[in-house]
Amino acid sequence: MLKEEPMESLVLSGTALDEDQSRVTIKNVPDKPGVAGLIFTTLGKANINVDMIIQSSAEEKKNDISFTIGEEDLKETKKIMGKIKQELKSGNVDYDSNVAKVSLVGAGMRSHPGVAGRMFACLGREKINIKMINTSEIRISCIVKREDGKRAIRTIHKEFEFELSKGLED
Repeated sequence: MLKEEPMESLVLSGTALDEDQSRVTIKNVPDKPGVAGLIFTTLGKANINVDMIIQSSAEEKKNDISFTIGEEDLKETKKIMGKIKQELKSGNVDYDSNVAKVSLVGAGMRSHPGVAGRMFACLGREKINIKMINTSEIRISCIVKREDGKRAIRTIHKEFEFELSKGLED
């Protein structure tokens, strides 16, 4: 009889590449309760799906909030963020549609320290700059330049001994 291994013994189960991402950053947002709720509720009401969200540490009662959306939602997001910028009296809103999201996934990451460090180090060795990082117990995602997306996935596969997926060859 075969003994089944627990899911956590599988440190990594795969990678993912999403080249249809855009990054949005609203600068100098007031650091007060309800601001993030206003931004993301407004986007949600417009059926804009927000993926990664990063908020900087507050300085002088202001912070920056960056998030990613699907590239197809960029035009509508620009309209909405223009209104939000006025309402909040915030700083500029920057948009970057030249990004891709690379992710490393595995339920066992929570019990195997060092996976994130290895991922970031292998991208660094290849001179792939990380623009955003988002982690959970089972996923590490990075935003990189779109042109670096496929190379980033190949680098991660090599580091973690994955076989290349179809369609990632040059």
